Amino acid sequence: MLESDTRPWGRYEVLEEQPTHKIKRIWVLPGKQLSYQRHKLRAEHWFFISGDGLAIIDGHEIAVQIGSTVDVAVGQLHRIRNTGADELIFIEIQTGSYFGEDDIERVEDDFGRV
Repeated sequence: MLESDTRPWGRYEVLEEQPTHKIKRIWVLPGKQLSYQRHKLRAEHWFFISGDGLAIIDGHEIAVQIGSTVDVAVGQLHRIRNTGADELIFIEIQTGSYFGEDDIERVEDDFGRV
């Protein structure tokens, strides 16, 4: 069985994991946001399938809704915020050389995680 986890901002499940990529479905609860973070070993591509939100990439805000896509390069600071009344759901495709959860450098977090 592939990985899934509940977080203070919502939850995710891994849909596929291969040596060259990892694919997740991510749900963000209304009013919540993920940590402002970056990765040393992976890039991410986000495709939004439900809800409304705000992507913050290196300080630039991008409104997102169903059908929006956002690319995050290796090393870019990024976060997602749910600005709607319903769950924000997106598919995250990670590419790079390592996909572990320990490749997260958090610079700001609403839940006190480091």
